[in-house]
Amino acid sequence: MTSEAVRELIARSNRLGSDPRNTNYAGGNTSAKGTETDPVTGQPTELIWVKGSGGDLGTLTEKNLAVLRLDRLRSLVDVYPGVEREDEMVAAFDFCLHGKGGAAPSIDTTMHGLVDAAHVDHLHPDSGIALATAADGEKLTEECFGDRVAWVPWRRPGFQLGLDIAAIKKDNPQAIGVVLGGHGITAWGDTSEAAEANSLEIIRTAQAFLDERGSAEPFGPVVAGYEPLPEAERRARAAAIFPTLRGLASTDNPQVGHFTDSDAVLEFLSREKLAPLAELGTSCPDHFLRTKVKPLVVDMPGTASVEEILARLPELHQAYRAGYQAYYDRHATPDSPAIRGADPAIVLVPGVGMFSFGKDKQTARVAGEFYVNAINVMRGAESVSTYAPIAESEKFRIEYWALEEAKLQRLPKPKALATRIAFVTGAGSGIGKAIARRVSAEGACVVVADLNLDNAQAVADELGGPDKAVAVKVDVSDEGAVDAAISEGVLAFGGVDLVVNNAGLSLSKPLLETTVADWDLQHDVMAKGSFLVSREAARAMIAQDLGGDIIYISSKNSVFAGPNNIAYSAVKADQAHQVRLLAAELGGHGIRVNGINPDGVVRGSGIFAGGWGAKRAEVYGVKEEDLGAYYAKRTLLGREVLPEHVADAVFALTGGDLSQTTGLHVPVDSGVAAAFLR
Repeated sequence: MTSEAVRELIARSNRLGSDPRNTNYAGGNTSAKGTETDPVTGQPTELIWVKGSGGDLGTLTEKNLAVLRLDRLRSLVDVYPGVEREDEMVAAFDFCLHGKGGAAPSIDTTMHGLVDAAHVDHLHPDSGIALATAADGEKLTEECFGDRVAWVPWRRPGFQLGLDIAAIKKDNPQAIGVVLGGHGITAWGDTSEAAEANSLEIIRTAQAFLDERGSAEPFGPVVAGYEPLPEAERRARAAAIFPTLRGLASTDNPQVGHFTDSDAVLEFLSREKLAPLAELGTSCPDHFLRTKVKPLVVDMPGTASVEEILARLPELHQAYRAGYQAYYDRHATPDSPAIRGADPAIVLVPGVGMFSFGKDKQTARVAGEFYVNAINVMRGAESVSTYAPIAESEKFRIEYWALEEAKLQRLPKPKALATRIAFVTGAGSGIGKAIARRVSAEGACVVVADLNLDNAQAVADELGGPDKAVAVKVDVSDEGAVDAAISEGVLAFGGVDLVVNNAGLSLSKPLLETTVADWDLQHDVMAKGSFLVSREAARAMIAQDLGGDIIYISSKNSVFAGPNNIAYSAVKADQAHQVRLLAAELGGHGIRVNGINPDGVVRGSGIFAGGWGAKRAEVYGVKEEDLGAYYAKRTLLGREVLPEHVADAVFALTGGDLSQTTGLHVPVDSGVAAAFLR
């Protein structure tokens, strides 16, 4: 049974964590102390429930809490070997757990356990960090709060910081919390309501102080030529440079991207202090662990052409990598973890916006959100003082902390299609929907492209929403629509790696009844449509220089001659040869092109539901509802082909086991001898 203390803690945490003014995603931690009966002794036992490592306050549940015996946690003070060996204390937390202990205790556990208060909140509000990173932060904190909030000089999170805060609370009984230099805030209370109220008082008082005392232009004046471009122009420019940026940012490890052109970002990019402030980097550990110590800034005005920017990017990227390697070399010791990659996580392009990168879409998006937090912090600090983040050496101690490395090593192995961005046409139903589901389940981000936007959106929602999939409307026979849809997908995830040309339709008619309109419609959608999608996707793939896959969902009809099907079968033969032609042309770029030849896929098919099934049933002299069974009976295996079988083939071709295969057609027809490839 969940205790009242835990229910109050979760409710408080969710309220605080749902407002970005209070803390950033997965930032900070909260706790509550209480008494429960020990099931072994039957005696009352003091416990502490504290947000575990890696959790998020806004979505915190009971399973995200670490549960420890308070007497044992406090007893660690007697065996603490000193700040030089404080990391050893983290392993000792396991010996303080109550029962199964819940989530893994975080490094901040002692901050909560040693502070003499029933409820403690540690948060990373932009307003609080602005004071914490101001050059005269201690003085400003006193001016802002008087003696209600104390100042704690910078110290890396850990056991000693918990001791420091506990001592300050003991020596300052009137205080409701502290500002942690370079870091954030901690507040406490005798009740959950009091702790929350004190946290909000610190956050709101700090913001009011900045608003009242702050200068009007903390980032300096606007620089001519660096003003934000009009929205349509900057988004078109972002789509044009994103694949190249993503390819550069993936030099060491493949990355997914996120684009942000919020007012806060665009203002920062337009101001005089952009370069010097960006060079100083972020300060709060949660910030730079996700954004790296500093961003890559494109040193060109927004008025520069796309071609000029693209020509400049490789040089800037190499300089960034050299600078990051030098940063690592300056501070690494023989015990430091190996360098994790020298590519930027944040790229700032004046006039256009911010590009952030990560191992998946959520990580990339959150990295961007954290840099917006950093911009807000810099604005606040500069408005009342001078922004002065913690020393570079301290940043390195956290970024390459053995405890952080251990956390990374515990992460699950990435799925086969992790970091890959799939663009699937006709994905609102049938085969395309099954393919979208399968590649998403294997870790890919998916652009669900379909003529019917409602269907596409329903699939994207099913797959998990914007961090997993986005819906785009596209008529693949329209060159402009294809270009716009590919650009939309690029803006969503940074590029494209895996294209599935699946959109199609069919009109079953004998030769003498087939009109020119029938012929043109099917060739426009499938032959021209596949060509247009492949061409525009290949532009992005070549710019990325990461290779890629293009899959054509052709048909057994591309090699099988059946009656009353001249237009459809001819266009499928066209698609089949496009596979061979593009495999030959794009192989030098590492782009593999393969095809899949299904037999009639009846169940869930938009084509069959749209009248094609009735026509084919009439040709073969069976009831429409029996068409799938009819197709199955004429195969060697005697099994009906389903959309999922085609999706399985897509994964087989793109999941890594057939990495040397291109120009291949894979039959998925349960064995139609007349369609055997020769």
